[in-house]
Amino acid sequence: MQIHELKPKHKNRDKKRVGRGGKKGTYSGKGNKGQSSRAGRKMVPIIRELIKRYPKLRGYRRFVLKDFSVVVSLDVLEKNSKNGEIINPENLIKNGIVRMIKGKVPKIKILGSGKLTKPLTVENCKVSKSAKDAIEKAGGIIK
Repeated sequence: MQIHELKPKHKNRDKKRVGRGGKKGTYSGKGNKGQSSRAGRKMVPIIRELIKRYPKLRGYRRFVLKDFSVVVSLDVLEKNSKNGEIINPENLIKNGIVRMIKGKVPKIKILGSGKLTKPLTVENCKVSKSAKDAIEKAGGIIK
């Protein structure tokens, strides 16, 4: 005898179709309406202790710090600034190059895309390596 020659000992029984009338009554073995179907029910959760512990767990209410930073390229500084001008967040806002973000002065990073020919003084700004080289090459200062 091999495995493909085996046959089941009992015949498969059809699944009972419940809730379609018959001798089992109106609910047909499915049960009656109970506490969970009533208005204003108050069932104590079995996992109450877990639920109470959730706020203390690591990662609960995970949040991302908003990044209030703006990128400014050397091309924009070249167009909108004069020789020897001081570049800082307040002056950039005053000149209309950068906007306030939610009423706060944003952090500014200067990137080295483009060319710079004017000597500028940069204060309170992050500066990329290529932008630093370009500013110093044009005779500017980074504080």
